Amino acid sequence: MDDEERENWALIMTPAGEEWSGRARYAAAMYFFRRNEMSAEVLEIYRICSRIDHEDAVDALKAYRMGQAWIEKVENKRRELAESVESRR
Repeated sequence: MDDEERENWALIMTPAGEEWSGRARYAAAMYFFRRNEMSAEVLEIYRICSRIDHEDAVDALKAYRMGQAWIEKVENKRRELAESVESRR
């Protein structure tokens, strides 16, 4: 994973509720969309959620039952990050 990809994973994982977090997640979503790692419909959910900092687009995808492949990718990345943090303790 290169620095740009690492930075975009960090942005897309920005916790909901932080100021401007919706826009940060949407910017990262554009990166993954351009790399063909995300569908247009998933990107649209990130766009809709971009102005709602307290709304996690992954939660919205789950609620609308769409973007399962992307949801799995994000959940796997979250697990990897959690395991990485745990292994450093």
